Amino acid sequence: MSANTSNTAESDSEGGHKGAPGSASGRSAPERSGEKAGMLRIEHSGPVAMLIMDNPSMRNAITQDMWQQFEDRLAQLEADDSVKVVVVRGAGDHFSAGADIASVQKILHDPATGQSSGGDITVAESALANFRKPTIAAIDGYCVGGAWQIAGACDVRLASSRAVYGITPAKIGIVYPLSGIKRLVELAGPATAKYLLLSGDLVDAHEALRLGLATKVLSIETLWDEVHAFALHLAARSQFSAQGHKALVNALSSGASATEVEQLSAYWQGQMAISDDAAIGVAAFLAKETPEFTWLRPRED
Repeated sequence: MSANTSNTAESDSEGGHKGAPGSASGRSAPERSGEKAGMLRIEHSGPVAMLIMDNPSMRNAITQDMWQQFEDRLAQLEADDSVKVVVVRGAGDHFSAGADIASVQKILHDPATGQSSGGDITVAESALANFRKPTIAAIDGYCVGGAWQIAGACDVRLASSRAVYGITPAKIGIVYPLSGIKRLVELAGPATAKYLLLSGDLVDAHEALRLGLATKVLSIETLWDEVHAFALHLAARSQFSAQGHKALVNALSSGASATEVEQLSAYWQGQMAISDDAAIGVAAFLAKETPEFTWLRPRED
């Protein structure tokens, strides 16, 4: 299924590359829902929700309105106990060409400080990084500029073999938001971060995997089937275990103090004492059965 690949000059300025990959077969990428362009929409498939950046006429460039929708959409998904895993993706053939360049100064502006220090992009990235349930970035086509901050904030990044990555502030004369630089350094290391930020070069999926920007590269033919299967695989695991480990890894990677990490670990150990998931998991293992875990969210008993 093809997205409209007629792009504005603004989108090309960040993506730095014209043309679009062809369509993948297998499980279909979602088409547009008929809603207006420039939306962040949700689709459900059992325990999996897809959070879709829907602006395909601009290769899913993220408008200011779309950036501002992330926090509310994620709060909605966090409150929905039927949702176990969230897949973040773009409509049609691309993840996203990044922030809408026509309004990038407004998007980056932080009203609290009066500076262009990240603004709506940083708020959206933080909401996704702190989302307590497992998240998967399903990256097909372009993942450029500010779109990397969305992909980087997800727990797992599954890329198609035709995915194209680029972190391109040097092409338009801006300084990337600090939160995005920090995450890039954590995932790829300082030398690679400097290479990507200073050059603005695009890299293909296999190079992105080598650099630490992708978790796994999948075939075009099986991309959406494999993404869906992996999301269901995560959804079948204990949500108690998944959310506890996610919180602890995030704390360790964010520079939290040893005392803070120990307190967080003690909190989750305390939660394990009042959770049924451990008993369910052990009983199922001994009976050679598939466990049906019941934990949904922390209890403060």
